[in-house]
Amino acid sequence: MSEQETTTPLVGASIPLLPLRDVVVFPHMVIPLFVGREKSILALEAAMEQGKKLLLVTQKEAVHDDPNADELYRLGTIATILQMLKLPDGTVKVLIEGEYRVNVETITSAEFMSASVSDVEEQFPDSSELQGLVSTLMSRFEKFSQLSKKVPAEIISSLSSIDEPSRLIDTVAAHLELKISDKQDILEEMDVTQRVEMLLAVIEGEVDLIQ
Repeated sequence: MSEQETTTPLVGASIPLLPLRDVVVFPHMVIPLFVGREKSILALEAAMEQGKKLLLVTQKEAVHDDPNADELYRLGTIATILQMLKLPDGTVKVLIEGEYRVNVETITSAEFMSASVSDVEEQFPDSSELQGLVSTLMSRFEKFSQLSKKVPAEIISSLSSIDEPSRLIDTVAAHLELKISDKQDILEEMDVTQRVEMLLAVIEGEVDLIQ
């Protein structure tokens, strides 16, 4: 139960890198980004010419306008550019879809940042244990959404149509309001059981606050 086969084509290649401020993109997450930094726009243009594949890596500190390799986390998400629109003010609106996690190996910075990546190995429990974890996560998340009013009802209904456990877990993570460092921790957790436990702890804490 692994998604490794989808990752192989880009391993060893140099992929345009987009440093992100204040957002962590999970696999299967579709999100609009507004890009204004010149280097980042060049990275997007390069990605459009290279099969629309892009590496998204979050900055450790949002304040850096031109981050270097040390100011970026070392685990990111390969994404596909779905749409790209240049706005009159010079910024670019881009709609991207996260695909899978990768380790960031070497980062080079010239006109724009690019990086080589390697596969990550996710550890899954056996399927019955995984199903149990996922159903617990879903019921807790539904309870949280009813109490908090922060999660739109359509999110819950869209989650119930997701069959793939790892995708469902990442989608829940994407819809929780967490500090960037906490979201990054969840992205970096390769043990899927542990990833669910982290999310359950967050949801329980939120529910306790509300109640």
